[in-house]
Amino acid sequence: MSTFARIADLPVEIEAVSLEGLGEDVSAGFHRQTTVISMAGGDQVGLGEDVTYDGEDHDALQAWPELPDLTGSFTIESFCDLVESVDLFPAEPVREVSRRYRTWAFESAALDLALRQSGASLHGRLAMEPHPVNFVCSIRLGDPPDQLAPVESRLAAYPHLRFKLDPTPEWSDEVLERLHETGAVDSLDFKGLYEGTEVDTPADPEFYARVLAAIHDVWIEDPKLTPEIDEILLPYRDRVSWDANIHSVADIDALPFPPAMVNIKPSRLGPLRDLFHAYDTCRARGIGMYGGGQFELGPGRGQIQYLASLFHPYGPNDVAPTGYNEPEPPAGLPESPLPVQASETGFRWE
Repeated sequence: MSTFARIADLPVEIEAVSLEGLGEDVSAGFHRQTTVISMAGGDQVGLGEDVTYDGEDHDALQAWPELPDLTGSFTIESFCDLVESVDLFPAEPVREVSRRYRTWAFESAALDLALRQSGASLHGRLAMEPHPVNFVCSIRLGDPPDQLAPVESRLAAYPHLRFKLDPTPEWSDEVLERLHETGAVDSLDFKGLYEGTEVDTPADPEFYARVLAAIHDVWIEDPKLTPEIDEILLPYRDRVSWDANIHSVADIDALPFPPAMVNIKPSRLGPLRDLFHAYDTCRARGIGMYGGGQFELGPGRGQIQYLASLFHPYGPNDVAPTGYNEPEPPAGLPESPLPVQASETGFRWE
């Protein structure tokens, strides 16, 4: 039985849908906005979180005079059919991928509500055991001369913290050497699949070769595979992982070579059936997985941690508690691995 089939016939009764906007300054240097989706039915409430990146899309959603009618009696499968047939944007989104993010928000809220109404947990319904979750802290380095401050300050407070970092051509040989000496880097995200964004990095073979000569025993995420860079990466192919281009199993099939690892971001996959199909496919093919976040501010963070605990608890999961994304992380944050906090009912990580 497929993973989606295990939840498809769950009944859900939706009487009302409401929205709550969240906002917070995060370490990537921008003001993050998200929208919490609340679905009420009987004496239960289900929660999801829309992680669309553009503030105007959240403002338009929260000001929408009348959402599409999503109330009624459904199964999870029939509710997903409905959500995927209606337009959840009052105006065209800034980015097309945001449609997947919003579908994820509404379907995850319905799944949470259905499980709570049935008195069941997600792991119980899937007949899976949650495990403690390994995580990394994903940040960008600062500007010279304090380029390493974001790493060093976090290591001073949390000596066992692991990192996912975004290399840039400004990284000097000294910076690379000091990062290597920390032994704390698990993943390097080259951002090679982005175009026209603030985080684009050049497809410069010399840049790739210099970084990988200094820090090579790590996961190499989203390289830009020009012929020259592909040649540099040949010895490291079993360390290459993919993230930004993974929206479906079709995207995994389209990769330039069989992957050792992929980042399955629930919100990027979007529909529940697409997400669970990707989990099933990777397990069947022996493809490693890890999870990734989207600067969630509310219940969405716990939900991706919950999924990581079930499907890929030991990977370099980019699902650190949200406090690590603050410009100055507070004291007392949970450390890796996160202990299991799966709720006894619903799709919640308490």
